Amino acid sequence: MSFFQILLLFVAGFAGGTVNAIAGGATFFTFPAMLAVGIPPVTANASNTTALVPASLVAAWAQRRDLADIERMLPILGLFGLAGGAAGAVLLLVTSDRAFMVLVPFLLLVATLLFAFSPRILTAVRARHATHQGGLRLSPGVVLLLLAVMIYGGYFGAGLGIMLLAGLAIAGLEELRVANAVKNGVSALVNGVAVAIFIFQGVVVWPAALTMMAGAALGGFAGARIARRLPQRIFRIIVIGVGALLTVWYFLKL
Repeated sequence: MSFFQILLLFVAGFAGGTVNAIAGGATFFTFPAMLAVGIPPVTANASNTTALVPASLVAAWAQRRDLADIERMLPILGLFGLAGGAAGAVLLLVTSDRAFMVLVPFLLLVATLLFAFSPRILTAVRARHATHQGGLRLSPGVVLLLLAVMIYGGYFGAGLGIMLLAGLAIAGLEELRVANAVKNGVSALVNGVAVAIFIFQGVVVWPAALTMMAGAALGGFAGARIARRLPQRIFRIIVIGVGALLTVWYFLKL
């Protein structure tokens, strides 16, 4: 890689890590950077997921104590996360680069809309499916919904956190502290098993992934400090703007 490519990947990782620590939406910065340095779409997505998975693992570990309220359900949710992440990763690997590039603008559009309207979506879902705090009911319909979300996470991943929170709210998990912990834990499993499959299949571009991983780690540290000084709303506006511009750009490229 050239110096410019290394710098671009590091800066994109730093930007992604920063906004992820504050408002979420790292993929809007990191995935296009992988494409910009000439990595094929499917490989770029696999390498992007690999670069960001340590952040998911750290977030899940940091909130592990908040899972005590639903510890009986954790093995089931864990199996769903592993199965969904693996299915999504395999589905990605059997998708051609050409077909995936056709899907990219639609995936970015969905992720941007989810991110933009996530407060309203979660409020509406919680109001409709409210139940006792800590409750979690896994009906067949809810199981299918959560599995679909986890498969999407293994396939692309942008907006996974919002989808999981909405799915958990539909399942009756009302307490936000516990829902966030479950979301982080399941995301870590989904991304972790996907990355394991990508590594086994040899589709990760390690120089790019490690460069971005270093930037994302520093960005996560910086984001935690910046969050104390600037309101989350500013970063949400930035992420939504970037997502909207990228969506339009990739639609035009079609």
